Amino acid sequence: MNVKPVLGDWEIPRIQFIQSLEKRNFVELDIPGRVGSLFQDMNTGPTRVAICGSLYGDETRNEFLEELRGKFREGEPVTFLGDIVTATEVQYVIIETLRFEENGLKPDQMDYFIILKESPPPPPPPDPLGGIDTDLLDQAGNFIDSVTGALDVIDSIGSVPDLSDPTDDLTSALDGVTSAMSGLDDALTPLQNIFGTND
Repeated sequence: MNVKPVLGDWEIPRIQFIQSLEKRNFVELDIPGRVGSLFQDMNTGPTRVAICGSLYGDETRNEFLEELRGKFREGEPVTFLGDIVTATEVQYVIIETLRFEENGLKPDQMDYFIILKESPPPPPPPDPLGGIDTDLLDQAGNFIDSVTGALDVIDSIGSVPDLSDPTDDLTSALDGVTSAMSGLDDALTPLQNIFGTND
């Protein structure tokens, strides 16, 4: 093997053999009164790749099992590279089958068997704005431009007066009115005596 099989970014170690199975699907159509059949081509089925190997030692075995079982549990398509898939369109695979064997006659050896199955590439991430009409986006952009333009016009006219709490100014104005009205009682006393409105 010139290129060691690589699953995702992980190089599969200590491979003993690797084989691929490619199959084209046909539907057989029997024709009454004729010898032979017609076949309808249903295109190719997914390519399968079988990989077998052996590992030695606990540390190597544990690292191998953690890496491979992690990819198996995720169930996500991963890239696959190897000489055996040259001239095929296999780019992504899923791990379909895992099998591990240990033998008492070989206590330090673990044999593994992996079946990879061709999978289409994962779909692109969804567009969060894909369901929005582009005309609405244009209208929203135009509205924002008009609001920005109106704010610029207001800013060019001059400063906007401070519309703060007016009660302080009103209170001081009322104080002046109260002091001015306080002298009216003395001025109105003679009139009250004349008209008899002292009661």
